[in-house]
Amino acid sequence: MTTLPAPLVLASGSTYRASMLARLGLDFAIDPADIDERPVPGESPRELALRLALEKARVVAERHPEACVIGADQVAGLDDGRILGKPGSVDRAIEQIREMRGRRVTWHSGIALLGPGLERSDVVDTCIDIRRLGDEEIRRYVEIDRPLDCAGAMRSESLGIALVDRMASDDPTALIGMPLIRIAAWLRTAGFAVP
Repeated sequence: MTTLPAPLVLASGSTYRASMLARLGLDFAIDPADIDERPVPGESPRELALRLALEKARVVAERHPEACVIGADQVAGLDDGRILGKPGSVDRAIEQIREMRGRRVTWHSGIALLGPGLERSDVVDTCIDIRRLGDEEIRRYVEIDRPLDCAGAMRSESLGIALVDRMASDDPTALIGMPLIRIAAWLRTAGFAVP
């Protein structure tokens, strides 16, 4: 008799993360975690991404103790360690991209997988060198792509790729906030058939 893996739950209301996880062909439920996502004093962008991914997974795992729960969060950080959040407005998006131009920005994608007898967590980084952009290019990009709900005000999966000089990561899906290479490996270890 084959033992089926535990149910799978995504601890996120992000449509981006849900569509990314759906690429693995697994059935999963969505149960967003409601946590305070503000950084604590002295916390680095990388530490924040990992803490938030774990907290989201833990909150949802308490509601679904029989399930495997995936928590994820992404934090963009400038080369000086400053955190770039989701801009929320056109003016703030333009301001963030002005700060980013000509600099290296790292998107830290924190992930966690919790389940019965299982706890894994990690951060997958994507380092991006942003082009030296003119103000008109920045304004035009923000008006067209509307990256107001994206960490660092950039959608690499659409027009945001035009802002980039160079990109480096172990996992090309990490920049969209769901590092599928790592998650797929973890899920296989937990008994899920991927592929």
